[in-house]
Amino acid sequence: MKTNFLKLVSGIAVVAVILFAAQSCQKNAGKYDKPRVQIRLTDAPDPNVKEVWVDIREVWLKMGDSSETKLTGAYPGVYNLLELTNGKDTLLADAEIPAGTISQIRLVLGDNNYIITKNGDKIFLTTPSAQQSGLKVQLHQTVSGGLLYRLVLDFDAGKSIVKAGNSGNYLLKPVLRLISFASSGGIVKGVVMPDSIITSVYAIKGPDTIASTFTTTPGGMYLFRDIPDGNYNFSYVPNDTIHKTAVRTATVVLGQTTVIDTVKLEKK
Repeated sequence: MKTNFLKLVSGIAVVAVILFAAQSCQKNAGKYDKPRVQIRLTDAPDPNVKEVWVDIREVWLKMGDSSETKLTGAYPGVYNLLELTNGKDTLLADAEIPAGTISQIRLVLGDNNYIITKNGDKIFLTTPSAQQSGLKVQLHQTVSGGLLYRLVLDFDAGKSIVKAGNSGNYLLKPVLRLISFASSGGIVKGVVMPDSIITSVYAIKGPDTIASTFTTTPGGMYLFRDIPDGNYNFSYVPNDTIHKTAVRTATVVLGQTTVIDTVKLEKK
């Protein structure tokens, strides 16, 4: 949303935004080498029921042979699997993780699992004891520092809901599988000197500005995550009146890190 301000107020606001962004860059400077993973959930249609609600409480991840780690960036909730069809999905977790190899993901379920039949009846699902420790998906996926990875799981509602004989009860015996695991975009990073000033950096592809960031001070570091692949012009605009702007070109490759040579701003 754009709002018209008086020039003075606008100038103060811009400076405040620049300073805030610079502080954020400084705080995140030590995290540039950490991978990030997004875990998403989807499903295929089930013509036999109207709704399938699954209570997902926690998401755990295991790296190699190490012990499991509970992801702090998870989104617990009760999800209707039949809303996650025809290309739709929902975000279960978005968290930074160590570099290495992901060997397992585990979803821990709560007790609020149920279906709504075509007739509108609500039937709670019981979970066999073998499933109460969580739903495990075995992986062998290597993640590199700084990159964003998107992982999509299919919770097959049609195969996961099992009628218990003639009792009228239904069991939740989840069938979970990995659909896709891919790095998303590329990373671009570099340094601008002098590092005593804040420099705005713009990633420009063709006529469009795809992303922008600020350098840290001190340090002069900047980083773009998850940039679409292609050829870019990177524009460097110093936040002072004595240095010139600069431009560098670089090619971004999916799933790779592009390092731009140090940009040394010239004086006017």
